[in-house]
Amino acid sequence: MVPFAGYSMPVQYPAGLMAEHHHTRTSAGLFDVSHMGQLRLVGPDAAAAFETLIPVDVIDLPVGKQRYGLLLTDEGTIIDDLMFFNKGNDEIFVIVNGACKVGDIAHIQAKIGNRCQVIPLPDLALLALQGPQAVTALARLAPGVEKLVFMTGGNFTVDTGSEKIDVFLTRSGYTGEDGFEISVPAAQAEALARALLAQPEVKPIGLGARNSLRLEAGLCLYGNDIDTTTHPVEASLNWAMQKVRRAGGAREGGFPGATKILAALAEPTGAAAPKGTRKRVGLIALERIPVRDHTELQDGQGNKIGEVTSGLLGPTIDKPVAMGYVDSAYSAIGSRVVAIVRGKPVPMEVSAMPFVPTNYFRG
Repeated sequence: MVPFAGYSMPVQYPAGLMAEHHHTRTSAGLFDVSHMGQLRLVGPDAAAAFETLIPVDVIDLPVGKQRYGLLLTDEGTIIDDLMFFNKGNDEIFVIVNGACKVGDIAHIQAKIGNRCQVIPLPDLALLALQGPQAVTALARLAPGVEKLVFMTGGNFTVDTGSEKIDVFLTRSGYTGEDGFEISVPAAQAEALARALLAQPEVKPIGLGARNSLRLEAGLCLYGNDIDTTTHPVEASLNWAMQKVRRAGGAREGGFPGATKILAALAEPTGAAAPKGTRKRVGLIALERIPVRDHTELQDGQGNKIGEVTSGLLGPTIDKPVAMGYVDSAYSAIGSRVVAIVRGKPVPMEVSAMPFVPTNYFRG
């Protein structure tokens, strides 16, 4: 157990990180992610108000659907990444990172609290059931969840056999696998967890495997890969900014740092990028040597061109994988760079992400 964001969190269970990682990729793993922040934005102006804080299409998100978002500073750098869901009846449900939740909620309250209700939900726990057998295990207790597709959700009742628990869940997660995130009253979280762990497909999974799973899926970890020094374009999160918010879109700009971010979106990429710009890329080491966070990256002449932000030996891909920032001139797929590991040069190649194909259920 380790302290994390004010909570005591398991790094791994007795089976160990590697076994937990492989179990999630092949069956179903249960993660306690109750440290994450949950909140509601309520009111007829909630969607429009929230859209002023993030470069994402909130207004047009259909009822019953979820989307990834980025909370930005006035300079367009990233305060936090988050998920939000349109529950209908003028209500947006938001999940933010545990280490950022106090600041996030205060920021949202200060910026749009006069336009909608900002309601923190500290009495809710959050469980994530991830893996290709997650739907089989959960549908046994909550029939109907199998009809959901990726990034949709709704209210369900879980029958544990001894009690019925009302939950709100989405078919989503942060491992690259099919699965669910389940918001449940904290007082009933243990009963729900025990009922899920009683299913033959399900085992408990710790923070260590959660990190290796998300890295193989090419997903950013806030605090490592993105923070208040990075903006969405250099973080290669262009996909999270829909056309309606970009130059020429029906609701162009109107979010913090829009001038800077829209200009960055218009810049050329790769070798033609302006000097001094950087890009988040995926990296695979060409020798079997793990390349960890904060490792310096150099060009072939020994000049520093970037730094690794996350790195480990990927259990599924069975290769050392990493993500980090490099000078844009070295960001094209197939570019060669050199990581300096304990003074030794380790060749790496820029790779497409995810490193392991995702397994989301899209119907």
